[in-house]
Amino acid sequence: MLLTITDVEYLGDYTLLCTFNDGIRKKVDLSPLLQYPAFKELQDKTQFIQFGLQDTIFWANGADIAPEYLYENGIPA
Repeated sequence: MLLTITDVEYLGDYTLLCTFNDGIRKKVDLSPLLQYPAFKELQDKTQFIQFGLQDTIFWANGADIAPEYLYENGIPA
């Protein structure tokens, strides 16, 4: 089965609650990614919270995150 994100909620700081197509929900802290160039401008929380969802999470600057990363690095919610 191809892993996708079906719902996402902003929890505060740089943490998202992701619901996956297998029904599992995980809290994911994305702050460790903010050191990388593609995510650097998302340190501005007003930009960070402006994410979109289309099978995975993406931002206007072109940054996106593989659902597998979120699944593996999240903690059960």
